[in-house]
Amino acid sequence: MKHLAAAIALALAVAPAAAQGIDPDVNDYPTDARAEYVFSCMAVNGQTPDMLRRCSCSIDVVASIMPYERYVEAETVLSMRQATGERFSMMHNAPMANELVQELRRAQAEGAVRCF
Repeated sequence: MKHLAAAIALALAVAPAAAQGIDPDVNDYPTDARAEYVFSCMAVNGQTPDMLRRCSCSIDVVASIMPYERYVEAETVLSMRQATGERFSMMHNAPMANELVQELRRAQAEGAVRCF
């Protein structure tokens, strides 16, 4: 069932991307990363077919703006910011970490403008 949902999410990701003028072949985001983003987006915004299309469109926009490697780095920073302890405290104030997160937030905001 999980694989079927991922396949559906990927299939629907192409249509909104084309409608938004985004070339889905220009990025290097793996299918599982796209599906994870869509599932998380739908968990927050609703489990409807409309949200599936909008969330799929949103990851396409993010992928068109931000290389996958930078996306992974930004997600890692956000994940580490959830942890506590001295080893993780540097992620809260490090300029490079803040820049990565800001880049991701800008890409997500653009996705929201184009898709929602």
